[in-house]
Amino acid sequence: MTERNGNGDRSTASSGVETLIARLRDEGVDRGRKEAEELVADAQNRADWLLQQAREEADAIREQARRDAEKMRNSATEALETAARDTVLELHGALVARFRSQVRWLVATELNREAFLQQLILALASRVREQQNLDEAGSMEVVLPETAVGLEALRSDPESLEEGTLSYFVVAVAERMLRDGVSVTVAADQQEGLTLRLTDAGMEVELTADTVAEALLRHLQPRFRALLEGVLR
Repeated sequence: MTERNGNGDRSTASSGVETLIARLRDEGVDRGRKEAEELVADAQNRADWLLQQAREEADAIREQARRDAEKMRNSATEALETAARDTVLELHGALVARFRSQVRWLVATELNREAFLQQLILALASRVREQQNLDEAGSMEVVLPETAVGLEALRSDPESLEEGTLSYFVVAVAERMLRDGVSVTVAADQQEGLTLRLTDAGMEVELTADTVAEALLRHLQPRFRALLEGVLR
């Protein structure tokens, strides 16, 4: 009887140990599974976070690249606009300078033509006579350009001047219109055109290439500029 009880106690103890072992094993497995699941979840969360960070960084890089590209595009556009504006201004200035030069050249060319100078002297003398009492104005001096034909003859022998030349015309008109005291001289510098001086009246009228060109340019240049602005705009 005692022996049977002893065997029963051992059997019960053995069963209890096995149960404990099984329970510990199950708990260990559950704990390991739970830890594994937690690790997997943490890894997933970490991966999601890293992916989100990567996306945000990629978006930031794209946005920065877009801003940089926009800035570069704006800078390039600005530079092109400035270059175009500078080019237009330079072209405008060059054309105006060319226009001024061309006007002066045309005026100088005309003032070197004897036929034109004859008309100019006649018109100028008539205008002066209208504004001044030339009978009382005293002596008159006509300063001709050095290139005028017949000046050497005028210096050496005024009586031998050939009819139809500028010098002959000046003397004839001056004598007819002013009646006295007319002297014809040559410009000291290389002017084009002529200068009319009423010595006693203290009056001088210059019709040189420079003065005529400036008068024309005051009238023509604003129109030329307006034309350029319409073309180059």
